[in-house]
Amino acid sequence: MPTVQVSVVTPDGKVYDGDVDMVSVRTVEGELGILPKHIPLVAPLTVGAVRLKKGSTVEKVAVSGGFVEVRPDQVTILAEAAELPTGIDVDRALQAKERAQKRIESNRQDEIDFKRAELALRRASNRLDVAGK
Repeated sequence: MPTVQVSVVTPDGKVYDGDVDMVSVRTVEGELGILPKHIPLVAPLTVGAVRLKKGSTVEKVAVSGGFVEVRPDQVTILAEAAELPTGIDVDRALQAKERAQKRIESNRQDEIDFKRAELALRRASNRLDVAGK
């Protein structure tokens, strides 16, 4: 079965590198599934889990925005931040989620703080989802 080479890269370095059967990412336009020999494209990513299917196993990587570049034999994800489940500090993510929820509840009048808290909540929830919590 053909595979596609995937790299997940952040400003701090490479987070994931390997061959997979399928890649699923969340773009600003919606979910995108990528198989080997996919047409070339570039799309902006939103906060979400990148799912990497290899045989019967699925690995997840928590991504906080960035871009996906697709070529027929290679997928490169340039992420603002990315974490494997083993690298996620669950306690820290839970605390961030709680802080964001409190800011959302208390700052409904301040549009900028509300949007920042909403984004922080999405990032924390995504990290917890990828970590399996």
